Amino acid sequence: MDKLQKLLAKLPHPVRWVLTVFLGIILLVLGLIMMVTPGPGLLFIFFGLSILAFEIEWARELNKQGVQGLEKLVNAIKSWFKPKKNK
Repeated sequence: MDKLQKLLAKLPHPVRWVLTVFLGIILLVLGLIMMVTPGPGLLFIFFGLSILAFEIEWARELNKQGVQGLEKLVNAIKSWFKPKKNK
């Protein structure tokens, strides 16, 4: 994502905005389609939101909430597999 952000930063703002929104929406739509067909739908939705978050505030907030939810999920799964200490 950092490489993409650096590449987009070199473009003029109107071109960057249109390209970012177009690419983000395409990935979001593909992700939504893949939710009902075989494919990595959640991954595409996450990437689409991450790209949209470069330019759009609501996507930035959704992306932040998604990352926080994913961190909670990973911590819960880790706690299940953590060895229990015997006293």
